[in-house]
Amino acid sequence: MKYLLIVLIFPFLSASECGKKKEKEAEETAATDSIPACVRKIIDDAGKDIPPNTPVQVDEYLYKGKKTFLITAHCCDQYNVLYDENCTMICAPSGGFSGKGDEKCPDFSASSKHVKLLWKNPGK
Repeated sequence: MKYLLIVLIFPFLSASECGKKKEKEAEETAATDSIPACVRKIIDDAGKDIPPNTPVQVDEYLYKGKKTFLITAHCCDQYNVLYDENCTMICAPSGGFSGKGDEKCPDFSASSKHVKLLWKNPGK
């Protein structure tokens, strides 16, 4: 009798895990959809490099009253580049050999406001 009960309960337990997986996939898709097309293209194009040069993450900031996107480099001594909504490079507020970026926007850390994490490389 208990084997019959186990056989009947197992499909319900499996179905509940499947629902959780679908919810997680829906959340990931929604996060991906909130990334502007030009920023998505930067991420996708970087992944085509040999070897791949995919960023670690993409964050949205408010800087000087405008929506901006900080693309964090995947490794050593590379600039973390800040783009505007049209994917025009503004500056590199951090990274590089000195860690201070290209020094074209030295006020970024003090005057910007982090809005949200838009994308993070799942492999990192």
